Amino acid sequence: MESGPAIFAGAVFALFGAGLLTWTATRLYRREPVADGVSRVASATLASVVALAALAAGAWCLTRL
Repeated sequence: MESGPAIFAGAVFALFGAGLLTWTATRLYRREPVADGVSRVASATLASVVALAALAAGAWCLTRL
């Protein structure tokens, strides 16, 4: 019964993490700011850490099936 919510949560975390990581990489490739008014290095680092944490949370949810 709990596998349905775990699959949904894992998919949401994985899609968010992959999307954020792709968006961050695209912004850096185009030399555009990741966040307005913040250092490029700091904003790219924070966005990458959050994206990797979301991917890890998604993987953790999917391994709990």
